[in-house]
Amino acid sequence: MNAAIAYPLAALAEIAGCFAIWTWWRTGSSPLWILPGVVSLVVFAWLLAQVQTSAAGRSFAAYGGIYIAASISWMWLVEGQRPDRWDLIGTVVALIGATIILGGARDT
Repeated sequence: MNAAIAYPLAALAEIAGCFAIWTWWRTGSSPLWILPGVVSLVVFAWLLAQVQTSAAGRSFAAYGGIYIAASISWMWLVEGQRPDRWDLIGTVVALIGATIILGGARDT
């Protein structure tokens, strides 16, 4: 699967899963939040495993930049917390790093 498709979907699944667990644990919500959280985290792992690369660690490292951008977007769109300039600068730096890791020429 193309990373441009898999990474954003994986980020959405990971953040949704973590948010479900966080909601249960931090706000005292129903333990039923655990079930969609776990399912979402399994979907996240499956999606991340679909990216074609010669090394899993490289795929995971590049995904980190996408995760950062998705987390900042979640904070803004779901939690209503507008990102500040440091959030945005850090996101751009992370995306540049992800692009370098994933798109860099390899000797092998």
